[in-house]
Amino acid sequence: MAGVGGGNDFQWCFSQVKGAIDEDVAEADIISTVEFNYSGDLLATGDKGGRVVIFQREQESKNRPHSRGEYNVYSTFQSHEPEFDYLKSLEIEEKINKIRWLPQQNAAHFLLSTNDKTIKLWKISERDKRAEGYNLKDEEGRLRGDPFRITSLRVPVLMPMDLMVEASPRRIFANAHTYHINSISVNSDHETYLSADDLRINLWHLEITDRSFNIVDIKPANMEELTEVITAAECHPHQCNVFVYSSSKGTIRLCDMRAAALCDRHTKFFEEPEDPSSRSFFSEIISSISDVKFSHSGRYMMTRDYLSVKVWDLNMENRPVETYQVHEYLRSKLCSLYENDCIFDKFECCWNGSDSAIMTGSYNNFFRMFDRSTRRDVTLEASRESSKPRALLKPRKVCTGGKRKKDEISVDSLDFNKKILHTAWHPKENVIAVAATNNLYIFQDKIN
Repeated sequence: MAGVGGGNDFQWCFSQVKGAIDEDVAEADIISTVEFNYSGDLLATGDKGGRVVIFQREQESKNRPHSRGEYNVYSTFQSHEPEFDYLKSLEIEEKINKIRWLPQQNAAHFLLSTNDKTIKLWKISERDKRAEGYNLKDEEGRLRGDPFRITSLRVPVLMPMDLMVEASPRRIFANAHTYHINSISVNSDHETYLSADDLRINLWHLEITDRSFNIVDIKPANMEELTEVITAAECHPHQCNVFVYSSSKGTIRLCDMRAAALCDRHTKFFEEPEDPSSRSFFSEIISSISDVKFSHSGRYMMTRDYLSVKVWDLNMENRPVETYQVHEYLRSKLCSLYENDCIFDKFECCWNGSDSAIMTGSYNNFFRMFDRSTRRDVTLEASRESSKPRALLKPRKVCTGGKRKKDEISVDSLDFNKKILHTAWHPKENVIAVAATNNLYIFQDKIN
């Protein structure tokens, strides 16, 4: 399986690209999060303009039984607006930091979206019928003048109408975070979820908006003693009492809510000892973890730091079981990456449906895939140049020095403004979504 390309594996090919081609990209159009729902039939993106766009997969056509459906726009809505905190004289951006789907319970779909301060629960539902034949209202919906003139009663009937997809906010969870929210994660009980900011993690019930439980608080009494911040948090996929959170120091703490109401004392502490010989001025910055994800099985978790992806076995705390170098060739460029602030970019990572392969992004619109069983890896590019339907993606190679081969690209010519921070893998199939600035690329494995 794995499907990271090359050898006997299948190959990735282009499927679709969404978004404008303009060279001048509006800040509001930059995609800030990508998430498939549990079935993979819906794909949601959030952007810096506070909008959520949901794509739905079309059903396979009978004429082309082997062609898989494309994703087309299903619903677009404004999730968050810019706000102003008058007490702190701070502007609160509308940018969507995270989207998380809830498992589908009925015909409607529900998702959580968050900006820096406020989390919202949205219901996305379809309407294809409307009621007609009211007694007290006319056809335009206005109330009739004198109800006493009505001499006969009509039974309203449901008439078919054009399909409408409505997005409505069902719950708004606000005023619980002093610092910027970086993560939300739905618990496996499907009733609660957690939200994390730089210093605290809160546990919410989906039905209760006016209170949450603070389960982690790492804020020191004196802020001058602050040495680390929370960078990401996630609930375990099967055990509703277990969650992990990562820190800017490169450590991961696993907590069990059965142990205490306040989980400041972790149950497990995952940290890889640093090699003293490779220590540099940038060591602390590049060891900061930008994303943490449990495997679907719940046995492993994956963390992403600036240069690598690590896979940890939950039963082994002292070192990761697998380490994959994402762009080791940038180690010599850390000084210039620090000067242009790229060293602080927060790359995400994701598992495929069977936990046998992992994917994460890089610069120059490159993204990386690693096959866990064969230890093979591949670098692919999200580019409009290879955006012909079914066009195969050619593996890319970066030349670090010496003589550059024909198909290689030099480290010095990489474009650090083109970065892939957000990716998502279909939960059941080899279909991936890759956000490149304001464009969403969808790739799939080649069907022979």
